[in-house]
Amino acid sequence: MARSRLYRTPAVILKRTDLGEADRIVTFFSRDVGKIRAVAKGVRRTTSRSAGHLEPFTLSDVMFAVGRELDVISQADTLEAFREIREDLELTTHAYYLAEVVDLLTEDRLENRDVFDTLVEGLRSLRATHDPRMVLIVFHLRLLEALGYRPELRECVSCRATIEPNRNHFSALLGGVLCPACGPREPTARDIGTSALKLLRFVQQARGQRAVSVPPEVGREAEALLRDYAEHIVERRLRSPALIARVQEAGR
Repeated sequence: MARSRLYRTPAVILKRTDLGEADRIVTFFSRDVGKIRAVAKGVRRTTSRSAGHLEPFTLSDVMFAVGRELDVISQADTLEAFREIREDLELTTHAYYLAEVVDLLTEDRLENRDVFDTLVEGLRSLRATHDPRMVLIVFHLRLLEALGYRPELRECVSCRATIEPNRNHFSALLGGVLCPACGPREPTARDIGTSALKLLRFVQQARGQRAVSVPPEVGREAEALLRDYAEHIVERRLRSPALIARVQEAGR
């Protein structure tokens, strides 16, 4: 039987790149196919009917036509617009963070429903939160686990000793916490405070996106450790954290 040239799947728009005078290449993360790069023909024209359904971070039901190099978007219908995110500059920068991490950590056309669910839940939490940094922490840990990069937070990744409240270290290279004896021997390791470690353990063990109130400095440390780990995996610096910092600085 011949393979159908059309397929349909819910998908979140991660990013868009202009192509020619009227088209765009849109990158999605979909429920059924994984990451997809496809052409939206004529989407930049004012008469385009699909433009509003292909806005950044939108969850849409998308029909694709199989193409030679890139597939072509033949239809899109919004499922969740996340308009509240796009109307708030700080939330927008945090949503770019979610999208950037998913884009960099995933390969094209590898289905992973846990990643899709984590991304959608992250956007829903971001839409409703008063603490975007906490959303990033929960999202990071869920995403890393979905992709097989769950950080070890309870045993030393070198000697396997149980980690106690002490002067511990975190190694992005080794993927977890080092005890006071092993940490100094790993040049890439950085200190991890007891409060930040407790926060990461709590979030890793909890199910779902739970509201947790933590001091700002603890949240900053935990998020920075997870960001370093993600950057080590993809072997490049993330762009969105600098954008978040600029927007937050301008708002002070």
